[in-house]
Amino acid sequence: MSAHVVPSPGPFGTISSWRKALSPTGNTGDAIFRVLLGLVALFVLGIVIAMVWALAIDSILSIRRFGFGFITSTHWNPIKGEFGALPFIYGTIMSSLIALCISVPLSLGIAVFLVEQAPYYLARPIGFLVELLAAIPSVVYGVWGIFVLAPFIRVYLGPPLLRLFGWTPFFRGPVTGIGLVTGGIILAIMVTPIISAVVRDVLAAVPSSQREAALALGATKWEMIRVVLVNGAPGIAGAVILGLGRALGETMAVTMVIGNRPEISLSLFDPSYTIASAIANEFTEATGDLYLSALVELGLILFLVTFIVNGIARLLVWNVTRKTGGVGRAA
Repeated sequence: MSAHVVPSPGPFGTISSWRKALSPTGNTGDAIFRVLLGLVALFVLGIVIAMVWALAIDSILSIRRFGFGFITSTHWNPIKGEFGALPFIYGTIMSSLIALCISVPLSLGIAVFLVEQAPYYLARPIGFLVELLAAIPSVVYGVWGIFVLAPFIRVYLGPPLLRLFGWTPFFRGPVTGIGLVTGGIILAIMVTPIISAVVRDVLAAVPSSQREAALALGATKWEMIRVVLVNGAPGIAGAVILGLGRALGETMAVTMVIGNRPEISLSLFDPSYTIASAIANEFTEATGDLYLSALVELGLILFLVTFIVNGIARLLVWNVTRKTGGVGRAA
């Protein structure tokens, strides 16, 4: 009588062990579905890695030529072969900071009103209109900035600011309507829907028991809202950083109104240049290998900065939603 031989699992295990690992229920369809979802997730991850790899390879000539001096240099002269990213980094950061200074208070006010103050029949249409701003193409914002916002700044907003704050270095020089402040205002309008939508979800995720406890202790409506804001602070910070990431990468609308001059100036009325605008404007003109490599390195810098900023934002939003066990009042 022959003995029953148990097949060796081998270095990768048996088929049944793999099936059990992929689908604890033992269903073959679930196992196939799980594998397909895993492949989709790996595909997205592979795209990100491939993008970073391609940008790094194509910018290697500029990296070897300029090194870290590429980031600190202020000279950008393709004819002489001089490439420095500092004016573009400055324009990107300053326009984004101006946008946040305008957008954050506005977004907080919108979110608090929709979650804590507005009745249901009013909150839904207002929330829809705010979110609709995110669906408008950026080129439309750019056209509106050229024909409406720029003349308004040149005629109505710029001269009073020049008279009141002209003694500071931030409001000096001629007011043409095309410059850093115009780009910042355009960005503020574009990132407001993103920040307000995330803040609204964060405030709605704060448990209603905290609101009720504050009111039961004799707090006013405003004091109760302050309690909610404190509890949702990490998520609000994540929303702000998420808006910052959106502002850093905006291209077309900013390109049309910021002036596109690679200079560093403290005056908000002066033209400036952003990384995204430089790539969009000069990529077709990059005939030399070094010129093209420098533009690709600008794209690599922008990609890494945006990736890190969005990663921090997601972590902060996840932190506040993980800590809250209930859902507050929905807008």
